[in-house]
Amino acid sequence: MTSPSARYDLSGRTALVTGAGGLLGRQHSAALADIGARVVVTDIGLAQCEAAIAAVKAIAPKADLVAATIDVTSSESVHAAAADLDRRGIAVDILVNNAAIDPKVGSAPCVMHSSRFEVFPVPQWQMEIAVGLTGAMLCAQVFGGAMARRGNGVILNIASDLGVIAPDQRLYRQSDITRDEEQPVKPVTYSVIKHGLIGLTRYLATYWAEQGVRVNAISPGGVFNNQDPAFVEKLTRLIPMGRMAAVDEYCAAIQFLCSDASSYMTGQNIVIDGGRSVW
Repeated sequence: MTSPSARYDLSGRTALVTGAGGLLGRQHSAALADIGARVVVTDIGLAQCEAAIAAVKAIAPKADLVAATIDVTSSESVHAAAADLDRRGIAVDILVNNAAIDPKVGSAPCVMHSSRFEVFPVPQWQMEIAVGLTGAMLCAQVFGGAMARRGNGVILNIASDLGVIAPDQRLYRQSDITRDEEQPVKPVTYSVIKHGLIGLTRYLATYWAEQGVRVNAISPGGVFNNQDPAFVEKLTRLIPMGRMAAVDEYCAAIQFLCSDASSYMTGQNIVIDGGRSVW
């Protein structure tokens, strides 16, 4: 019988994290490196990859990291990255679909106006869907397909609490704006993408179950990152635990879902939101 703690060991396995240059992408990469994985740190440009590697090294100095540039919206780029890794003798055992555009709600008039559903720009919709949802599909198609052919692997999709609940638009209201049609809102794309990732998770979990590929999702709540104090106060009132998450509070869940500690779990979405979705 394998001891529970030994099931977390990812020594000898390689994980690929998309969008690794972002706030949580760096944490995901460090968490996986911390339990022995070699981590392929990917982003759209080499500068972003190198910055991510430096940040991960600051968290996990002994991390075994490999840089790879990937434009997740391009099938050609994803295939090229996979071919390059193959030439280097690197097979991806774990895929973390983390790349996304998280539109920040701002106070500039053009941002306020264009974020509203009635006038949301189609090119913006297409771009954000391409990164957050199509990108996850393409990476799963290429790297997950290779896992299925080998007979084992793990895919983890990074969703959001807004993939299981709707945005509370009251959080973004500005007291100095009197016209409702000018109030900023969380754009439609974010919720649609995160709901879609959970759907993709369930689809692939059953599609590749017989090939030994497990597919799960995590839905994090908001992470404190020095946001506007008024916003933080409004949001924390909606959270039973009374606070936002610290940047490293999802690391243990990432380790669980990407390792054999979750070996009998697939098709699931773990919500870690301080209880917000319970109310």
